[in-house]
Amino acid sequence: MRIIDWYILKRFLVTFLFTLLILIPIAVAIDISEKIDNFLEHVDLGFYQIVDEYYKNFIIYYANTFMPLALFIAVILFTSKLSNNTEIIAITNAKVSFARFLYPYFLGATLITIISLLMNHFVVPTSSKERKKFEREYIKSRRQKNELIQVKDFSLQLTDSTYIFIRSFNTNTKYGSDFTSEVYSGIELKSKLVASNFRYNDKDSTFALTNWKLRKLFKDKDSIFSGAKIDTVFNFTPKDLIYKSALAQEMPSGELIKFIDVSKKRGVKNLNAYLVEFHKRTSLPIASYILTIIAVALAFRKRRGGTGVNLALGIAIMFLYVFLMRISEVLGAVAGVNSFVYVWMPNLFFGSLAMYFFVKARE
Repeated sequence: MRIIDWYILKRFLVTFLFTLLILIPIAVAIDISEKIDNFLEHVDLGFYQIVDEYYKNFIIYYANTFMPLALFIAVILFTSKLSNNTEIIAITNAKVSFARFLYPYFLGATLITIISLLMNHFVVPTSSKERKKFEREYIKSRRQKNELIQVKDFSLQLTDSTYIFIRSFNTNTKYGSDFTSEVYSGIELKSKLVASNFRYNDKDSTFALTNWKLRKLFKDKDSIFSGAKIDTVFNFTPKDLIYKSALAQEMPSGELIKFIDVSKKRGVKNLNAYLVEFHKRTSLPIASYILTIIAVALAFRKRRGGTGVNLALGIAIMFLYVFLMRISEVLGAVAGVNSFVYVWMPNLFFGSLAMYFFVKARE
């Protein structure tokens, strides 16, 4: 590496850290102002516990979330400063091409991408689990807690022919009411099992049905069986009843992949909410390269208005990227679509935009 490469890389990383250290305290201050009443309501909640169990994990989550934004802003600020100080003119007069000029930026983006990948796949899920546990215990209202614990009017397709319907289920007590299981052959109903109440047993993964009735349909007659209690097995667990995206965010990638594989073997059909979360953990860090090219290309040439114009354009592009990313996540979670394509679609679109800016900057 040349001296100029070290100069750009060090200044770029320093600006990135400075930007990140500005964004995080702002997020913490806003969060404290929103939750201070919740903290004061719990007299047994100490300062150390709030910092250790909540804000430590809060900072980990938002530091990782703000990395692409901090990277983008840092590149624009630093490159605009180089341009305004005519340092880029001196570099180009020394016959340094735009592609070569990008080299130290890509080194910095690579370092940030590796850190973000490790955090996304291993650190942030565990941290999010601890943070959300604290929120459920001390911040969520009683109504919000009940919404998280109590599942109502839930349906699930177990196989191509088997469907279940549940009126209500408590994820803490593992107790539910009004259970129905229907088995079809094509569009023809073959059997229907109903129970007034049911409970899931963690030890042997069985369901205990009470006040149950089983109806089997044949061509010329129906058979009905009933009883006070029966233990049986179904291809689902209480985890399948919990809000999928929230559950996926709390699983490290190894655990998430294992959960997806097990769910597929058990016949769970729509796993796109989990797949979206898994693919997003890679697509967002990789976007660092795309955002770096766009940011450098925007700020490479000195323009009227200076850094302010470059920063305004950059933030507009960044928010457009976040907007498209959110839309792609929602569409990618729909059953029957290719979640991988939807999650990577913003990167493909902005990758094309980055190539356009790259070509224009070389002219």
